[in-house]
Amino acid sequence: MNDITYYDGGGAAAAAIVALVLFLIFIPIIIVGYVLGSLFYMKIFEKAGVQGKWRAWVPVYNTMIFAKLGDLNPWWLLILWGAYAVFSWVPVLNWILGIAAFVYTLLAAWRVGLKLQKEAVWLILYFFLSIVWLGIAAYDRSRWNTVVPAAPWANSFLRDSTVWAGIPVQTPAGGYPANPVTQPGYVAPPAGGPTPPPPAGPTPPPAGGATPPPPAPPAPPAPPAPPADGQTPPQV
Repeated sequence: MNDITYYDGGGAAAAAIVALVLFLIFIPIIIVGYVLGSLFYMKIFEKAGVQGKWRAWVPVYNTMIFAKLGDLNPWWLLILWGAYAVFSWVPVLNWILGIAAFVYTLLAAWRVGLKLQKEAVWLILYFFLSIVWLGIAAYDRSRWNTVVPAAPWANSFLRDSTVWAGIPVQTPAGGYPANPVTQPGYVAPPAGGPTPPPPAGPTPPPAGGATPPPPAPPAPPAPPAPPADGQTPPQV
């Protein structure tokens, strides 16, 4: 007897329908996530003084700027993503590259959070819901401040040594640790010069609490001079 193979087209059609439904569900989610993420990046970039709102709307490039603001070399992030795209079909290696890229952005979020007055505990929120973390950092009342301690990788190959037009350099003037001379209102003492005089005001009491001596009494008036002829004037 000849073997007869029957082709069941119903299973393939069902699989195609499921794939189409998933595509229609996830595409709007991806679009909404892209729009929200770009808006949040734009507000954070404004706080950091980045010029050009368009930078926040360019995929990949906006995250590289985020890494740069977090004191990390943005090119390493691009290398990690590129390696992940190339080796995504390799088991285990794709997971390692994906985790490395996520940890890299997590470190950048830690540094950006410090500059926006966020404690390290906020990284827990970024770990689970990065879009919520970005929204809070973007629209709260925090202000950008680069006067923070140096990153642990400040002297390693991870440090940001790039200079991009329109993106402020993140190293404080005077370097790390932050130099107080760079802070507003700070007046540096004269180098090697005399000590400046004390401010005008009442004279402080002498040391030891002793009372100063009273002023000397005025001198008595001088007696009248005798007549010119030498005679004593008559007594009245």
